[in-house]
Amino acid sequence: MSHPQPPHDATGGVPPQYPYGQLPSGPYETYPYGPGAYPPPPAHGRPMPFHDGPRPGTDDTTLAMLAHLLGLVSGWVGPLVIYLTKKDESPYIRRQAAEALNFQLTMFIAYLVAVLLSIVLIGLLLLPIVFVFSLVFHIQAAVAANRGAAYRYPVSIRMIT
Repeated sequence: MSHPQPPHDATGGVPPQYPYGQLPSGPYETYPYGPGAYPPPPAHGRPMPFHDGPRPGTDDTTLAMLAHLLGLVSGWVGPLVIYLTKKDESPYIRRQAAEALNFQLTMFIAYLVAVLLSIVLIGLLLLPIVFVFSLVFHIQAAVAANRGAAYRYPVSIRMIT
């Protein structure tokens, strides 16, 4: 019984060994085991299907960040004002203001439920939890908007698009 031989390249020699995690550069046809032997390298970063092309300008990122931060101070009114005034000028601001507005409306519903449940004392525990939850996600969204990234709140009822 013969032992299996290691794979060889087209010239009959043993293919070169590469350090862990590194692939040879060049088209796939030059890889030692033939085309399709190695998977394509992973893309860096997460795909953002609702982001149009290049990074938005500084005015756009500032207004998008402001839309997220105004939610902490004014509730849903601040993001609504930014959405209505800038929705036709910049797609980035429109999307981020809509995200902030949707999250604020969701948080408004959560606060309303917590206040109603405070009659049976459970709401008194829910109010600070909802506040901390809202604060954390607003800060994450504001930082992402300042970088020019498209941020989506993980928990939000999408009413405005």
